[in-house]
Amino acid sequence: MPTAADADRRRPRAALLVAVLAVGTTALALLQSLVVPVLDAIGDQLGVSPAAAGWVLTANLLAAAVSTPVLGRLGDTWGERPVMIGILVAMTAGTLLALVTSSLPLLLAARVLQGASYGLFPLSISVLRRELPAARLNVGMSVVSSTLAVGGVVGLVAAALLTHDGGDYHRPFWIGLAASAAALVLVVLVLPRRPPTGSGRVDWWGAVVLAGGLVLLLLPVSQGNAWGWDSPATLGCALGAAVVLTGWVLLERRRADPLVRPAMLADPRTLVPNLAGVMTGIGLFASFLAILQFVQTPPEVAGYGFGASVVEAAVVYLLPGGIAGVLLAPVAGQVVARVGALPTLLTGAASGLAGFLLLALLRDAAWQVVLAGLLTQLWATVAYAALPALVVSAVRPEETGVANAVNSIARSVGQAVGSTVTVAVLAAGLDPATGAPSAASFTAVALVGAGAAAAVVLLTAAGMTGRRSRGPDRLTDVERATAAAGEWSPVSGLR
Repeated sequence: MPTAADADRRRPRAALLVAVLAVGTTALALLQSLVVPVLDAIGDQLGVSPAAAGWVLTANLLAAAVSTPVLGRLGDTWGERPVMIGILVAMTAGTLLALVTSSLPLLLAARVLQGASYGLFPLSISVLRRELPAARLNVGMSVVSSTLAVGGVVGLVAAALLTHDGGDYHRPFWIGLAASAAALVLVVLVLPRRPPTGSGRVDWWGAVVLAGGLVLLLLPVSQGNAWGWDSPATLGCALGAAVVLTGWVLLERRRADPLVRPAMLADPRTLVPNLAGVMTGIGLFASFLAILQFVQTPPEVAGYGFGASVVEAAVVYLLPGGIAGVLLAPVAGQVVARVGALPTLLTGAASGLAGFLLLALLRDAAWQVVLAGLLTQLWATVAYAALPALVVSAVRPEETGVANAVNSIARSVGQAVGSTVTVAVLAAGLDPATGAPSAASFTAVALVGAGAAAAVVLLTAAGMTGRRSRGPDRLTDVERATAAAGEWSPVSGLR
């Protein structure tokens, strides 16, 4: 009979496992962001309107929202390896389809297949929780999670470099294909076969209802600018989302094996990282989009900006944050292990708050905008390093996949909100005389980002105060000692 020592000997080396999973999450982030700089090119080259081209982003987001919780639950009940291989096959097939097609419907189908990639992150955290020793878990989770922010920057920069001359919008997908195929091969070769950590059946009815509610929620968020915020379609979707998601909560309370326990969503230990994920997503995309448009605006036209090219905007103003994120990720993991996830998250949010305030008040010199972008991107890197530790420490081992899937959805919702609000604010401030947004509209976007960062500061401060108010009791010691090893489960009595 196999022993624990035998299982330990069959474990892949920690560094190799973390590297493989980081490649997968980097591919996920690349596929998410590399279409952002080429949306105009997609519209022009396919002969469709900007609103129609915007569905290239929306279709991917909706597919991710629908599939991520189901894939997280499947990983818990079927095992992570087969589900991750299936996701990577779908990603690779979708990216290949995007490369060979010049049809908008087929491109949207490709983006739907790529939307399955969002399931890689929660499953990667499940693998790390099971495979890594406690001493290395926080660092491993931080490195893998931080690649979500770093990969997003790399995707933007790579797409800008490949299409700066007005070239074919297909070019960036070659990078996505290479990353997806490499991740698939590495996962097949390195990821060990393990029995699933969870039991029971997948709540397919719960998945269908949740999918419907999330689609109704995200449609007006992503399309509100095009539809009009007071249009019947926007208001109807918002009302439908409220009704369907309320019905989903009631349905899940009656299920013996729910897709997601409603009590888990209401638990403050998961509520804090989920709300922080929403706010961090808002800040990340507000920073990306505002800085890209600001620095590309010719100063002789609008009285601000630097007239940077697309390549200069990506390389000079965004890439430093990506490089800093790569260097910081392992350090952030060590900080999480030593001082805790909440103080680390607080520090990251304070960095974001400083960056957005700088962008709001001082942006006359290029170095000021570079520093603002660096500080706001460091917020995302540090937050993404801390959030998995908070989620893992709050849920049962068999719920790791679906709990991190919920957190992934929270971040995706935040990114959609950040993108939509940024576009809406800049569009509202458009000066008809110059055709560029007013300087005040960029200040408004920066203040939105500062508000999101301040909300995370308050959330984490409240969480830290709540922990201190309990005193140094045995529960706190148990949490600290065993959460990293994946042994602690909720003891609140809420199920």
